[in-house]
Amino acid sequence: MFKLTSLNLNGIRSASSKGVEAWIARTQPDCICMQEVKAQEADVSGRFEEMAGLAGHFHFAEKKGYSGVAVYTKHAPSDVIVGYGSSEFDAEGRYVELRFDTPKRKLSIISCYFPSGSSGEERQAAKFRFLDELDPHLVKLKKKREFILCGDVNIAHKEQDLKNFRSNKKNSGFLPEERAWMTKLLDETGLVDVYRVLQPDATETAYTWWSNRGQARANDVGWRLD
Repeated sequence: MFKLTSLNLNGIRSASSKGVEAWIARTQPDCICMQEVKAQEADVSGRFEEMAGLAGHFHFAEKKGYSGVAVYTKHAPSDVIVGYGSSEFDAEGRYVELRFDTPKRKLSIISCYFPSGSSGEERQAAKFRFLDELDPHLVKLKKKREFILCGDVNIAHKEQDLKNFRSNKKNSGFLPEERAWMTKLLDETGLVDVYRVLQPDATETAYTWWSNRGQARANDVGWRLD
């Protein structure tokens, strides 16, 4: 059985200090996708090229301490695609794709970090531009090969994916346009939301993000964004 894991790090160096490598060694995934690496090549060199016997492949942001994604794998990929060809967002380190192709199968595993629009109108506009670019890229990719998309999507798709859905309908991450984008992508590509297939009714146990305000974590007032 092939075991795939996805993890939002909020910084690979911070995660390392908190025991992420021991956790990976204990859980033993074949492949693990990571988002928010928040490091550059110089930070990774000699330190994080491998973790628990898995080889790392990265897309670093040009800006220090910002964004960045990785895929660590036990199995050597046939190809590594860094970025998806965006003149704007490839500089932000948001997409790395590992291909595991054989004569009978074409399979990609993608780690992707979607922008957040919560800081204001400018970043929300950027997020919409990212979605407008990524959708046709994924649709085109799906016509050529199978793929698994892992990541911090920064969108709660359905009402059951966050605690206070009524009060968040005008907030980034739960805007009607963002949710419609998710529905459209799933319909166009035939992709499935794996978590919802396995856990169709889960609410609180599904949350992956909590605000730093109002004791949201302590009260489990969360969102499923990953």
